[in-house]
Amino acid sequence: MKIIRPLKYFFGSITLFFIPFIFLSAATISSQTVLPQIKVSPEKPLQGEPIMVSLENLTSSISVKSMTFAGKPLGVFMYQAKPTALIGIDLKKTPGTYPFVAELSDGKKITKNIEVISRKKIEAPLGIPASLGGNTPAAATSLVTNLSKENTELASIWTGTKAFWTEKFRFPLPTIFITDPYGYSRETGSYEIAHKGTDFRAAEGTQVRAMNRGVVRIAKKFTVYGNTIVVDHGFGLMTMYMHLSKINVNPGELVLLGQVIGLSGHTGYAESAHLHVSVRIDGISIDPMKFMDLFK
Repeated sequence: MKIIRPLKYFFGSITLFFIPFIFLSAATISSQTVLPQIKVSPEKPLQGEPIMVSLENLTSSISVKSMTFAGKPLGVFMYQAKPTALIGIDLKKTPGTYPFVAELSDGKKITKNIEVISRKKIEAPLGIPASLGGNTPAAATSLVTNLSKENTELASIWTGTKAFWTEKFRFPLPTIFITDPYGYSRETGSYEIAHKGTDFRAAEGTQVRAMNRGVVRIAKKFTVYGNTIVVDHGFGLMTMYMHLSKINVNPGELVLLGQVIGLSGHTGYAESAHLHVSVRIDGISIDPMKFMDLFK
């Protein structure tokens, strides 16, 4: 016997079959049209502060062809599953608005203007220890000359073409107490020297730990900076540990997050024991405390 089914049954079947198909197609189209969002932290940095820029809604750095800030190329790495870049704002950078541009692999570009705010200038006198000649004009000139030579050497350090770290950065000491902040100008004789780092209280011989995974580029004694360790974290990001009493690592050595790399002291231009930490991004010394704020 031939069975004749009601027309309503066929319409019902067609409806049940096509509704899931239409829904999935819409979801697919929607996921393809979501535009990446630029996240900037902090949104309005001061002179001397670092910036972390990440792209939301992208899951691979392969999707990003390049990132630039004020026309300068940035190193792109994955952090917390997002394509990310770090920017160092120089202490003397002219305040104003600068463009950040991310070019995607499909040729599309997304942009965001970042405003750099002026930092209030603070000045304070600082003498020269007897070990470096005391408070004389000749000692001040010698100090500035040696400082220039040491900064030239630090600026020439080779950096890796990839990020050596994946975890958050940590402080190099178990207890953090700032004795001298970043950014103020030290009046030494007739010279003015910007303090491009942060000094932390640390008794002689306190263990100093690597702030993250990286490769040791410098482990030596300088006249002004004293016993110094520089750890390269890749893409121009470096942490520097100065005035140490002891160095426990060697150039070329891979160090891990939290590894003891030296002991605090007062070698070089230091009147008492402490730890001076500098953080550089592409050769620009930025505020270490603001850098650590990026990883809270």
